[in-house]
Amino acid sequence: MAIERRRPFGMTMERWQPFRQVSELQADMNRLIDTVFGSPMSVGSERMWAPLCDVSETKDDLVLSFELPGVNEKDINASITGDLLSVKGERRTPEPGANNEGDHRLERAYGKFERTVQLPMPVQADKVKATYRDGLLMVKLPKAEEVKAREIKIDVLT
Repeated sequence: MAIERRRPFGMTMERWQPFRQVSELQADMNRLIDTVFGSPMSVGSERMWAPLCDVSETKDDLVLSFELPGVNEKDINASITGDLLSVKGERRTPEPGANNEGDHRLERAYGKFERTVQLPMPVQADKVKATYRDGLLMVKLPKAEEVKAREIKIDVLT
């Protein structure tokens, strides 16, 4: 939306764009953030990133799934300490032009990652199982016996 307005003393007219300043401010803030924290589009960035995680529950297990596309299974480590599950590793930067003649843009985060999740209930740490397939790490944690739901028989009195 452009509105024409006059300059003082009848000088030349210019188009007034009320949202231009907002766009310029946003661009300035993006440049500032990219300068301080590094651009997500930079190639070979070694900054930390954290994978996305879903936490779900079945009758007997707590299940955590982490999105780790492009991460080699040898570069993933998982550990449990108390009520904290930690997943650490590294997504290695591809060699320039490994997929094509030349890369125009690499937007995915590369480098080391770490994600620690506080578990919502006690689990049997010695029975945890983890599998990795198609970029998805699934960690199955059996619930501790004291938190599993138990059926209670109801006696009917007559």
